[in-house]
Amino acid sequence: MTYMLMGLDCAHCAAKLEGEIRKIAGLSHININFVTKTIDIPRQYEEDVRKVINQIEPDVKLVAKGKVTGKGANMDENKNELKSKMASIIASSALLLVGLLLAPKLHGRYELIEYAIFLAAYFICGHEVILTAIKNITSGEIFDENFLMTIATIGAFAIHELPEAVGVMLFYSVGEYFQSLAVNRSRRSIETLMEIRPDYANLKAEGSVKIVSPDDVQIGDIIIVKPGEKVPLDGKVIKGDSFTDTSALTGESVPRKMEPGKKILSGMVNIDGLLEVEVEKNFGESSVSKILDLVQNAGARKAKTEQFITRFARYYTPAVVFTSAAVAIIPPLIIGGASFSKWLYRALTMLVISCPCALVVSIPLGYFGGIGGASKKGILIKGANFLEALTHLQTVVFDKTGTLTKGVFKVTQIKPANGFSEDEVLKWAAFAEVSSNHPIARSILDAYGKEIETVAYDYREISGHGVQATAKGLKILAGNEKLMQQQGIEFTKLHIPETVVYVAINGVYAGCIIISDEIKPDAKKAIKDIKQQGVRYTVMLTGDNPGVAKRVSEQIGIDSFYAKLLPEDKVKILEQLKSNTQNKGKVAFVGDGINDAPVIAQADIGIAMGGLGSDAAIEAADIVIMEDAPSKLGEAIRIARYTRKIIVQNIIFALGVKIIFLALGAAGIVTMWGAVFADVGVALIAILNSTRTLLHK
Repeated sequence: MTYMLMGLDCAHCAAKLEGEIRKIAGLSHININFVTKTIDIPRQYEEDVRKVINQIEPDVKLVAKGKVTGKGANMDENKNELKSKMASIIASSALLLVGLLLAPKLHGRYELIEYAIFLAAYFICGHEVILTAIKNITSGEIFDENFLMTIATIGAFAIHELPEAVGVMLFYSVGEYFQSLAVNRSRRSIETLMEIRPDYANLKAEGSVKIVSPDDVQIGDIIIVKPGEKVPLDGKVIKGDSFTDTSALTGESVPRKMEPGKKILSGMVNIDGLLEVEVEKNFGESSVSKILDLVQNAGARKAKTEQFITRFARYYTPAVVFTSAAVAIIPPLIIGGASFSKWLYRALTMLVISCPCALVVSIPLGYFGGIGGASKKGILIKGANFLEALTHLQTVVFDKTGTLTKGVFKVTQIKPANGFSEDEVLKWAAFAEVSSNHPIARSILDAYGKEIETVAYDYREISGHGVQATAKGLKILAGNEKLMQQQGIEFTKLHIPETVVYVAINGVYAGCIIISDEIKPDAKKAIKDIKQQGVRYTVMLTGDNPGVAKRVSEQIGIDSFYAKLLPEDKVKILEQLKSNTQNKGKVAFVGDGINDAPVIAQADIGIAMGGLGSDAAIEAADIVIMEDAPSKLGEAIRIARYTRKIIVQNIIFALGVKIIFLALGAAGIVTMWGAVFADVGVALIAILNSTRTLLHK
């Protein structure tokens, strides 16, 4: 179950909470998504998790997601917090200004008044930081940014650097304010992506139409979708004609025609006509609900870079604290005439510089932005780990039918034999294939074009070979040459590049049906594009004959192909390709997500093509391309590399600036004012840089 963590505004706190919750037996793999403020836990662990939160972060409240009232409740909470922070900043700034103006007159004679003014300014802007530091220390959590800022500023007061003590805390608060503002804007961008969620459904019942929540609509109910409205639930059109905008699901704005009998999906927008729809799925199982769940929970699967930075921060902060302590204590003891207050000031400056916020916040935010930006283009990436894996892609393996070709087969020729007519060959093949959902079976039924008056029985689908059925007392076989050979049927093998379905009746070869498929218009562009993105090797796997496979691979530029494959053969070849991949190289498999589920699961990155409305595709794959276009794969790789580039920029920038400023602080060149830039300034720049991942074009 998904819970909101209301009041969670600190990335370091989120990481700390995550670590403590993982200590609960049964929750060792739980992740907190800081960007969406969510955590997924089984309901029975709710009280255990709540106890941990109350102990570590008492201001954070665990609330079941469904109980967060109002569409923008989370955003409203953030706005109120930002207003409160801004009021504190303004009041503190005013008192600091008064203190600076009066300090020359008060110093020496009226030091108590001087301290009172600066302490008031200090506590107004820094009371939350100080209280949090005290709470963390009592719970055993010492080394965090609150502790660093508290120690540094109290130390500044101790050596009578009053304006600097207040200024550091004030500018830290200003930086935190702008960080929160930047994170909230990113959250708002993600929330904008989530606006495909429908607010209501027009339920037709007892001769009237009433507006209800999509959650209240049951399977079999009839809903009305008016022009301009979002389709609230998946179903089948039973009345009306219209066009729908599918861009929210696919990233493409090409309208889709809707008429009685057509499937319609939640998240589509009805453009012009009035539609009556029979609901086929509850809202929780609808396409839009699954897409929302994927995008919002993608942060749970963290990239290796994120995991490294979390571990790095755990050791980096204590290391800097002990180094600062050494800077304060050792030089006055070993250097003659060295002032303790001077070296303490340098040590305090180092503490201000050392906060790891820039990395802890900006990196997950960058990955989340990349995932959100991809979803706007109809590419659903289930986690930051898969987004990062795309940047190491070396080999891409494609299924043929429905992935590189349209999968819309047409019967182009019938060759009867042994006294059977063309009509008989087509008829008996249609009788045998009536229970199959394979595209080739559909093409035979379309070509037959008549209602099947007798349902075949004793139906059996022989994987990788064809089908066997009995109809009107006749045993019918329809499939490839392997089926004929397996059953001992004498037949005439055709050596042509098209797909051939051989038909036998009662053990006698009746003839064959020649079926052609069409290559997708963007397939050639897709292969060229991914090779330009650095993919070294492309492979096509198919159960079709070698002639067809060769023709398709040559036309679109595939490096190699394997034909006449059973599903288990595809898995073996994929394993072989993975073993041949060098270093960190990844192997992706692109298929339709239904027939190729075993291979998708076996690949480093399983990619389902044309996942629009396909439950199996969404469940099986690591990445789902909603539009039926292979060229989207190149776009996914581009987004992944763009995101990775920004993440690397943030790491180099943040660590580089901090290392330089730490050295300058230890040497006494940088004051606390400069240290503030090295902390909050760097964090803010890194966060703003991360938000660019949402804007990739």
